[in-house]
Amino acid sequence: MQSSTSDLALGIVDFLQQQIHDGSLPEDDVDSVEVAIQCLSDVFKVDLDRRNTVLGQQSLLSIFQAFEKVRDSRAKAAADTTSTPEPAAAAPAAPTAADKEKAEVLKGEGNRFVAQRDYKAAIDAYTKAIALDPTNKIYYSNRAAAYSSSGQHELAVADAESALAIDVNYAKAYSRLGLAKFALGDAEAAMAAYGKGIEIEGNGGSDFMRRGYETAKARVEEDLESAVPEDTSRAAATTPPAGGAGGFPDLSSLAGMFGGGAGGAGGMDFGSLMNNPQIAQMAQQFMSNPGAMQGLLNNPSVRSMADRFRGGNMPSMQEMMNDPNIANLARSFMGNNEEQ
Repeated sequence: MQSSTSDLALGIVDFLQQQIHDGSLPEDDVDSVEVAIQCLSDVFKVDLDRRNTVLGQQSLLSIFQAFEKVRDSRAKAAADTTSTPEPAAAAPAAPTAADKEKAEVLKGEGNRFVAQRDYKAAIDAYTKAIALDPTNKIYYSNRAAAYSSSGQHELAVADAESALAIDVNYAKAYSRLGLAKFALGDAEAAMAAYGKGIEIEGNGGSDFMRRGYETAKARVEEDLESAVPEDTSRAAATTPPAGGAGGFPDLSSLAGMFGGGAGGAGGMDFGSLMNNPQIAQMAQQFMSNPGAMQGLLNNPSVRSMADRFRGGNMPSMQEMMNDPNIANLARSFMGNNEEQ
């Protein structure tokens, strides 16, 4: 033990002497280190003549550095063997045949709730179907339609995009996306969505998709025109033909039937109605079919409802849409966009 202690002290003395010879120490500290060398040598009986026998070609510093490398490598090896790697996220299990069958039943329930205009129940049914089979694009698309019908257009956008994430060529999801974007005031995005749907459908697209595209396009053009100051000559050159603002047809005869225009005697605000994307698409249909307005005015259900307006017995919008004659009339102008 005494020999080992003396040899270690020899290594320390050798290290301190090397620091002095290398000039590594500040000049003011050299005297103190020399005193330390003398003290260590005296206390531990250091024999500097044994330096090569004890250390050979190494030094105390090199021995310590080698020790550090061995220590660090051992610590790393111990950490590798004791640490538990994070488990990889398990891939979602594919829906079973039973799950898909239950999901289809729920989808059917959702479609029936939509037909009854119970959108909250429809959304709940579609959500349960998605939980059973999250790979079915139709469930997301149908729920998007229910969200839009209940005024939750942001959620409708999210669901339409989820359906497209499953199938980027799913045309109906583009119609859902277009309708929701239009309702949120982003006519340009709505126009792009409808345009993509038309491209996928081919042959010029369905009537519903084309009407949605034209409605969004008219709104984009209206926004562009309102953003550009008009001079007198430009205003004269671009004066639209008789019709409503923003390229929509003149609904004055329909307003007159109900007893007034915006906020008129009948209480029907046609300006607000035109901000509804579905009503806007109906108006677009009037533009493309000049005889459609006359057909609407001659419809007995509409005339009966107008008589109620003029008599001061104004039905609510919900009551109007619950009238199967009025609802069927609206769907005839809206085109076929039912759930699948």
